[in-house]
Formats: sequence, C-alpha cells, structure tokens
Amino acid sequence: MVKDLQQIQEHVPDDKEKKLHKSLSGIRNTIMVMSGKGGVGKSTVCANIAMGLTQKGYRVGVLDADIHGPDMPKVLGVEDGKLMADEDGNILPVRVVENLELVSVAYLIDSRDTPVIWRGPMKHSVIKQFLRDVNWGELDFLVVDLPPGTGDEPLSIAQIIKNSQGTASPGAVVVTTPQDVALLDSRKSVQFARALELKILGIVENMSGFACPHCGESIDLFKVGGGRKAAEELGVSFLGSIPIDPGIVTGTDEGKPFIASGDGSSTVKAFEKILDTIIEDV
Repeated sequence: MVKDLQQIQEHVPDDKEKKLHKSLSGIRNTIMVMSGKGGVGKSTVCANIAMGLTQKGYRVGVLDADIHGPDMPKVLGVEDGKLMADEDGNILPVRVVENLELVSVAYLIDSRDTPVIWRGPMKHSVIKQFLRDVNWGELDFLVVDLPPGTGDEPLSIAQIIKNSQGTASPGAVVVTTPQDVALLDSRKSVQFARALELKILGIVENMSGFACPHCGESIDLFKVGGGRKAAEELGVSFLGSIPIDPGIVTGTDEGKPFIASGDGSSTVKAFEKILDTIIEDV
C-alpha cells in the first residue's frame, strides 16, 4: 500500500500556488528526459545526465516522475533512502552524492514489488506535491525522468513548470534506439514537446552499435544512424550516439552511473560529448 502523505502535508500553507512558484523559482533549468516507448534506456541516460552535471560542479536535483516504474533509486544506488520532512513540513530529498539529490515515488511504497495503481488525478497531485513541497533549495538543474509516452506525467510537469513564475521553460531530451519502432515513437515525443512549446535539446540514440571485445570491429546489432536521420527530418539537434557497452549494464545494476567511472572509454567520451552539447544549448 502507498503510505499516507499526511505527515508531510499537514504544515503546507493554504496558498499552495504561491508556494509552488516560490519553490520553482530556485530552479534555474529543467531538463525532461523522455522517450516514445519503454526499454530504450531512458532512465540510464537520465541518471548519467544528472551525475555528469554534478561532476561539472552544478547542483542537481532528480525528480523520478515515472510513477509506475520508479527506477531512479536503483539506478543511482540509493534504494534504501527515505524521504524525511523538515520542521516546516517540506520534503527533504534523498542525497545521492554531494550536490545531487533525488525524489521518487518509490520511497512512498511499502515494497519494491508493490505496484502503484493510480488514476491521472492522483498522479498529477503527487507530481505537483513533489515540485511544490520538496525543499530543493537552489538548483542549477532539475533533471526529470519521465515515463515512456506522452501521457499524464509529462503533460502535468511541463504545464506546472511553464505556468510557474521565475522558471525557465523546460528542455526536452528524447531517447531512442535505432530500430524503426523506437524511432516511430520518438518522433511522437518530439512533436509532443513542440505542442507544449518545450525547448527541444535533441535526440540521443542509445544502444547504437557494439564494439567486439575481441577484434574491436563495430557490429550494428540494432542498426545505427536512425536517431540522426530522425533528428534531421524533424529539424532538431542530434545529440549523439551511445554504443552498447556491458559496463553500462553493470554500472546501472550496481547503482553507479557509467559516466562516473572516468575510465576514458569510448562510451564515456561519447556521453561526455552529449552532455557538453546539452549544457551549451541550455
């Protein structure tokens, strides 16, 4: 069962909209990481964007808005964290590393196996509470891990942030893989971002090729180049390609984003280039 939120709501002021604007006014930039379908590595990309920004000296918050599949505590290695409340009733995010904090609905459920069975209004309410009642403090970036598709959660977050004073328009990073089905859905995500007048930072092609560990030859397991082609056709930036790398799988399962390894691998360099492009655009 989902825990009762009353304990961290009871001190919320009556003027909730004013508090929302005040809370978001301390966030300089918002990056929404989205995908048209599941299974393309969106949460992995999101975690590495957040960690990479932190490594560059920025103060970063991560909002896990994937209500039905909240994976960020696992990916960032803080599954055992707990949400606490300060003396004013504000939610305190879970610390991942210095200058990187996380809020996730995963911290509000009793078991990792418990499904969140909520309709749209409940999801909207919780998302709004995370934006309004979390003591984010001053952030350079709020990185949001959205669920796949173009439904309630991305719509709620984009509209709440855009309608709040003192907050820059959110930027959107669309993650895809090279397969035609994934590309078809990623194009819908781009058009969704356009419809909401978001700043489209670009498309990331994940799982793009695989370097044989024995001979070094590149193998196109899922094709390559589809993300770049889609970006060109849609008139948006192509941020770059991330190859298939067993180190990414291991790091994600262990809660250690691969960009933090600092091993100088081609995969890390590829993502650092993507990150630099995002920062420059923002």
